[in-house]
Formats: sequence, structure tokens, C-alpha cells
Amino acid sequence: MTVAILGGRFDPPHLGHVALAARAVEHFSLDRLLVLVAADPGHKPAVAPAPERLELAQLAFARLPADVELDRHRFTVDMLDERRFDDPLFLIGADELVAFPTWKRPERVLELARLGVATRPGYDRERLDLALAQLPRPDRVELFELEPHPVSASEVRRRAAAGEPLDGLVPPEVAARIRARGLYRED
Repeated sequence: MTVAILGGRFDPPHLGHVALAARAVEHFSLDRLLVLVAADPGHKPAVAPAPERLELAQLAFARLPADVELDRHRFTVDMLDERRFDDPLFLIGADELVAFPTWKRPERVLELARLGVATRPGYDRERLDLALAQLPRPDRVELFELEPHPVSASEVRRRAAAGEPLDGLVPPEVAARIRARGLYRED
């Protein structure tokens, strides 16, 4: 059984996240996708509280064969060490692969999981090749192509704060919940 893990702040989850997950399910013929919402993200603090982000992620990934959980681990390696999956696939974007050497114990992450790296057409292949060359186990990395989705969580938060529509940025259920709860509003 192939299990993939997609972790993040999901502050909020947007169509780019959903597209990455859906493409990975298709490309890797995944049996299960585990979406882990970081309760206390290690790199950047979250704006919305963890329970709200968990609920938004459950709505965003509802149409995929995904389990969505709140993750109390601060670092990927700690979660992988504790959970002991059987050769899971950890999903990241190409930009994260470039930053991967800065993660806590990246060599251990590659011992415990393979990386499924989503690239988009036109992404600088030289940057990817340099990143792969820095890894102790580049054989544990598989690239897969993803159509670009020009959306970012910061843009979603900016629009939500301004009361602007979120159409085309997040799933409709996520937009409705953000509106109903007044998330990301500046008050």
C-alpha cells in the first residue's frame, strides 16, 4: 500500500495544495494520502489557529482519498521517526526541494521517506539539479509535473482580510467557511 504525506501550515489550504495532492494521487497510484496540518509550524508562524486550519484542510481535501490530521510535531523528521510508516512518500514542491538541506536532519528524512517533488513547466531545472546534487540520497527523490496554479496562501489571506472574493483561489467550501468564520479579517 503506497502512502503519501502532504504536510504544511495550510493557512489556508488553496487550489494549488489540492492540485498537488490530486496529481500525486494520480501519478503515484496512491492508496492513501495523509494530510498533516502543522499545529505549530517550524518555519513560519500560522495566522489562523490550528483547529480552524484543520477544518479548512478537511474541507479542501474532502474529494480525495485523504485522511486529514492535526500534527503536533514541529519538524518532519520527528513525525517520521515517531510514526514509522512503511516507506512513505513525502510530497513537496520544487521550491521546498531547493530549501530541503535547511530542514532538520534532511539525511534522516530521506532514510525514512522518499520525496515526491512537484515541478511545474518552466521551473529552473538547473536549480533542481543543484538541489538534488546536494542530497545524500538523490535516488530517494522522484519528480512529477504539476500544472501551475498561480495562488498563494498570503494572497488568499490578503483578499479575505479585504473582504474580496476568493473564487479561483480556494475550494468553494473553504471560501464559504473563511467567510462564515471571519477568518483572516483585520479587526
